[in-house]
Amino acid sequence: MQPKLVEQPPLGDGWLHEIKYDGYRTQLHIDSGAIRAFTRNGHDWTDKYPNIVKAAKGIPARRAIVDGEVCVQDEAGVTDFSALRQALKARPQDLIFFAFDLLHLDGEDLRPAPLEERRAKLRLLISKVPGSRIVLSDEFDGDGQAFFDLVNAHGLEGMVSKRKGSRYWSGPSEAWYKTKCWTVSTLQVIGVKRDKTGVPYALLADGEGYKGSAFISLPGELRRAFWRYVEGRTVAKAPIIGVNKDAAWLQPGMTARVRYLKGGDKLRHATVQGIEVERQ
Repeated sequence: MQPKLVEQPPLGDGWLHEIKYDGYRTQLHIDSGAIRAFTRNGHDWTDKYPNIVKAAKGIPARRAIVDGEVCVQDEAGVTDFSALRQALKARPQDLIFFAFDLLHLDGEDLRPAPLEERRAKLRLLISKVPGSRIVLSDEFDGDGQAFFDLVNAHGLEGMVSKRKGSRYWSGPSEAWYKTKCWTVSTLQVIGVKRDKTGVPYALLADGEGYKGSAFISLPGELRRAFWRYVEGRTVAKAPIIGVNKDAAWLQPGMTARVRYLKGGDKLRHATVQGIEVERQ
């Protein structure tokens, strides 16, 4: 199931809420001791998750399909997508599988079963798995806004709300909602690049270095001011060291107000919402 993105968490007591983990959506397939791990797009990543696959052999089931997220946690327990990509290459022992749904168990198709029933069976299975590579994604049964405020205060990516009694099916769903935590910062515009379709993005930095790119979402006059600055302040090299991109680099002097998703050390899902140009 793919949750629908919403701006506010759902109200009422008809929902279970979970932390939205920042990782790779993964299904573990268990078949008579053989374990396979598949991405959301159906790619076999079994070899990328050796420690998780080994731990999954401890799940007490002949056959099962477990839905979850592969992540890496930082010292504070927050999932870190940048660290995840590094761990896939060099430190697979750092990977953790957060299990949140059970689709099949020993010949029984659980997808038509209510969410609470699937979760109860999953909780029993995961409780018997030794070690800490496979853990249950806990749920919160209570006020969605209160849970979101807690998630936001801890700098997490967001939350997923699942309708009580709902069944599981493939594809987009109105039974699962995701609410993301956003923040806004003022960053220096150091360049502009275009993607393969020609859409322009601002390249941004702060005092610690390059932070990433952001879609330029500006109204008419601000957008024209942005491009006037780009046309008149282009330089040959990147203004900070270590950024190797095919881009138009800019002299210092323009800052941008940027909205982006919390979590990680680089910008994600970022948009430029305002600019300010220093007077010469």
